[in-house]
Amino acid sequence: MKPFKFKQFEIQQLKNVFRVGTDGVLLGSLVNVDNASQVLEVGTGTGLISLMLAQRNTSAQFLGIDINEEAVNLTQFNFNNSPFHLRLKNSYQDFKNFESDEKFDLIVSNPPYFEASDSEKDKLARQTVELNFLQLVSKSSELLSTNGILSVIIPSEAGNDFTKIALDNQLFLIRKVNIKGIENSKVKRLILEFSLTKKEVEESEFIIEKSPRQYSDQYLELTKEFHVFKEVRNH
Repeated sequence: MKPFKFKQFEIQQLKNVFRVGTDGVLLGSLVNVDNASQVLEVGTGTGLISLMLAQRNTSAQFLGIDINEEAVNLTQFNFNNSPFHLRLKNSYQDFKNFESDEKFDLIVSNPPYFEASDSEKDKLARQTVELNFLQLVSKSSELLSTNGILSVIIPSEAGNDFTKIALDNQLFLIRKVNIKGIENSKVKRLILEFSLTKKEVEESEFIIEKSPRQYSDQYLELTKEFHVFKEVRNH
């Protein structure tokens, strides 16, 4: 597969590892990473999100974990070949069994969101076989620092369930980004951020395309430090 080129780094891709997509780019661009010094990414895939966050926050240290060994090796390759490699670590681990003496200021994930099925396509990355929302939330609540944030991107229809699970685990919704594929369409994705401290929820709307296959000004502005738009073919 062809590598996906960004302005400051390149993502090598493999057939059996979930590829670069709009969800990951949006999370990497929109997540609140400014005040984080220790960041954990759950389910790195290609390493895209950690690389984007490392570009945005030039001092934070990053740890990525994945249960897919092929993804771990791919992420390590992409980390090693980036200008941020000294701040990026990667580990082959199951988050359900993950232990750390260190607390994290940001835990970020583009989690699996299809219910288990017979399909083998992107099975670990796209289905809730190895990690469901409850497991992700409960473990994250143990690992967050006092002012830490859990940030995820999920389908809009899963938002209420995820928020309830978080609340049951003492994590409060503090930010919600309603993402539409195109103007005047239904919300299709949510970026949700949770904290151990209750705050007023900051809510906003984000539109990816202004017309079919034409990025919105909002998307172009958000990703201008990442995308080489003349080279983008798929989004």
